[in-house]
Amino acid sequence: MAAVEATPFIRTIEWDMMDKTKFFPLSMLSTFSVRSCLYPLTVIKTRLQIQRRSHMYTGMIDAYKKIYKLEGFAGLYRGFWISSIQIVSGVFYVSTYEGVRHLLNQEPVTAKLDSRIKALIGGGCASVVGQTIVVPFDVLSQHLMVLGVSFNHGKLAIDKTSMNPLGINFESKKSRTQLSGEIIRLIYHRDGFRGFYRGYVASLCAYVPNSALWWGLYTTYQDELLRVLPEWVSHLLIQSVAGTLGGFTTTIITNPLDVVRARLQVQRLDSMYNTFRVLWLEEGLHMFTKGLSARLVQSACFSFSIILGYETIKRVSIHEEYKNYVRW
Repeated sequence: MAAVEATPFIRTIEWDMMDKTKFFPLSMLSTFSVRSCLYPLTVIKTRLQIQRRSHMYTGMIDAYKKIYKLEGFAGLYRGFWISSIQIVSGVFYVSTYEGVRHLLNQEPVTAKLDSRIKALIGGGCASVVGQTIVVPFDVLSQHLMVLGVSFNHGKLAIDKTSMNPLGINFESKKSRTQLSGEIIRLIYHRDGFRGFYRGYVASLCAYVPNSALWWGLYTTYQDELLRVLPEWVSHLLIQSVAGTLGGFTTTIITNPLDVVRARLQVQRLDSMYNTFRVLWLEEGLHMFTKGLSARLVQSACFSFSIILGYETIKRVSIHEEYKNYVRW
């Protein structure tokens, strides 16, 4: 306790300071709520990344208007119920991140590491675990997001060449469950079990650096903001702003890798190299900014909301003995 009393407040609430029976259910509820609100941005981002050049949508706002006009509000939530399973992977993600940091703090050799390095390592490990669980659901939800959708003279039409690579006969009468079942059957028929992990390496290449950088930069920005801002500024607000800045930075750096991941998973290209080559031939330098506006908005909203919920839940879940050392 002496170590805690030596500081005016606890900057980082550690894993062993929290009541897990409060933390896990509240964390799942927070993640589901944030994903529910921001899911339309995921759909828009995916549509922008998958389209060739700007044949369907000219940008984020244009994509929103056309999706809403042609498919209604439900179009903005295509594949949501499959994607919502990600809240389970979120529990494993957070547990891995906090667990790795806790282990690093316990080992004499690694305990002396800078907190930013610990956050970076924890974020990278958490992403490996999270992506291993979530990639099959990502593959399925992304097929649902783009299934049977094309803009042709203001009408909803089938585009089998670019937006329907599985060749499914899209019928509006089919239920979401039937469409999902057909996609699962076709993926397994064509590629076996490994078809559900199409783009897994690309996902790791995109999300592991993203996660590692995001947590490392989040810690860095938080420390810098605490250093320059007066003490009366809310610590929770500082953390939320730090998360947003970290999200902006990592999104700009890793955007091309995320485009490659989406193309691999949906358009069934055979390798990351060929996907890069096709993107370069089709888009040129534009490949680095493809879907970037939607990703930046999504990242800013997601990072701010997730950190606000995450750090609030940590404060609510903290053991009674530490509550006087927490600054809101």
